[in-house]
Amino acid sequence: MVSPALINTVLAKAIEVATHSWEYGSVAQALLEWDNATLGIWNAPFPNGEVPTLDWTDVPALEYVKPFIRTDDVTLVDGDGAAGDPAALGISALLIGKSTPDAAYYSAAIRQAEHLLNDVPRWPNGAISHREAYPELWADFVYMVPPFLAYYGVASSNLTLLKESALQCKYYRDGLMVTDAGVWLHIRGDHGTTDLAPWSSGNGWAAAGMSRVLATLRKSGFDAETKDEQGLLVGQIKEILDGAIALDTDASELLRNYLDDESWWGEISGTSLLAATAFRVAVLNPEVFGSEYTEWAAKKLEVVDTKIDEGTGIVGPAINPLDWHDREQYWSGSPEGQSFVVLMHAAERDWRGQA
Repeated sequence: MVSPALINTVLAKAIEVATHSWEYGSVAQALLEWDNATLGIWNAPFPNGEVPTLDWTDVPALEYVKPFIRTDDVTLVDGDGAAGDPAALGISALLIGKSTPDAAYYSAAIRQAEHLLNDVPRWPNGAISHREAYPELWADFVYMVPPFLAYYGVASSNLTLLKESALQCKYYRDGLMVTDAGVWLHIRGDHGTTDLAPWSSGNGWAAAGMSRVLATLRKSGFDAETKDEQGLLVGQIKEILDGAIALDTDASELLRNYLDDESWWGEISGTSLLAATAFRVAVLNPEVFGSEYTEWAAKKLEVVDTKIDEGTGIVGPAINPLDWHDREQYWSGSPEGQSFVVLMHAAERDWRGQA
């Protein structure tokens, strides 16, 4: 087991190299889960059933992400054509807004949610598009948007919105899980980019996002009213984890960049986020996610830990975060990959604390 100090170095590198909206969001989530676990949705996130009021300057995640959030538009940050990515900052905006007297950040978060729900195109089955200009499904979306909608549902005491957050996960599952392998395709659409293969990181984004929605529903004041939705989420997370574990056959003991393609090398990003998810759901639903899942996740953590450069904090090999087809291993520090390693360690620490 590596030291917390080394994980801090991994996190510092993530902060250093992040430059895009979804990267800011994943870094903020890693900071929150690593440094302020009690505020995360895995513990007791809603005192008296409400989003907490706090001093954002005491929370490193919020202090980090606040400068990137804009309060004068319908999106929280420039998504460069992506409708889903700016929502990665949504929970942070709600938390900052609760502690900001002028409420600008809270209002900005509401505008972001309403834009997603009312303005963004939809896939024929009702899934909100990951792109602003046309309907397109990206597995990544499930980490950005449904957790934010669920959290906003708690903040506004809106059961319909909580249910919608889970429904969006189902719509995405129905659109992207087109084989019986359990894992999801990365991108599906008719206008822009397509990637009709099971990208490791995409499956991590999806499973981890659904686990965050599951935890939010479970910890909210609407636990009893969302049991059906929680059951769907558990089943969909299990499909992905089972599929990934079945395809975990690379000699590196890391998941391949494309899970079912033996021409690809194993990489740390998808491996770490799927392992983090296994630890989290093992706490939420231990009767479903038993020792076979946590033993697998612990092995992935052990392997990833051997890939950390103790001097720089860089973890590799990662996939190029801007070109998932790049066959050259990425050793410059993937912002999301670095964050996923931290999320995995936070999840493992919390699982050990409750096991």
